[in-house]
Amino acid sequence: MDAVLIIDKPAGMTSHDVVARVRRIRGQVEAIERALDSEAGCEQVMHLIAGARGAMTGLMAEVVEDHVRIHLVDSDRYPDALNPEATEQLLEIVRTYLK
Repeated sequence: MDAVLIIDKPAGMTSHDVVARVRRIRGQVEAIERALDSEAGCEQVMHLIAGARGAMTGLMAEVVEDHVRIHLVDSDRYPDALNPEATEQLLEIVRTYLK
């Protein structure tokens, strides 16, 4: 993997943490591939897929949240963009949708 996603995490999560999360997701996808290669049962494969999907959804939620906070409502750069209450309402809707 040549590209690295750099995310500014106000809660202390670094881009290295995000890359580690992506690597765990890759491991989950590889587990799905191994299960399929070994002709594992449908139930096992579906559990693996559900886990990988949940991990991807969680990653997407974090990336979307960071994008909103950094590029759409950065109060230093765009003081009138969205007020903090509207930002939180929008992010809550996104989090709910992505669950």
